[in-house]
Amino acid sequence: EVQLVESGGGLVQAGGSLRLSCSASGFTFDDHAIGWFRQAPGKEREGVSCISNSDGSTVYGDSVKGRFTISKDNAKNTMYLQMNNLKPEDTAVYYCAADSRLGYGCYDYEYWGQGTQVTVSS
Repeated sequence: EVQLVESGGGLVQAGGSLRLSCSASGFTFDDHAIGWFRQAPGKEREGVSCISNSDGSTVYGDSVKGRFTISKDNAKNTMYLQMNNLKPEDTAVYYCAADSRLGYGCYDYEYWGQGTQVTVSS
């Protein structure tokens, strides 16, 4: 059974940092696309950052470029999202996701975690 469990969310002041973690089981990172998505109240879900399983390329949403960094540890089957210089508009529920199909960028992945709340105060 595939499981994705996020951790590391919380309340932080603007300008601060958080690191999200996503522990995966039931599959291996090596052959899956992985990524982070977020959904703010009243808004559609958006891709934050994703790593392709076709060529290993990484993409970032325009609003987080230069501030967020995605990484993974294949040995631990864990992915991370380092978020620096956080802004109030980054407030959202953050989800990690994975997909076995070959692809590029962020799209509607197969498997999803439950989400972790990130709140940035001004």
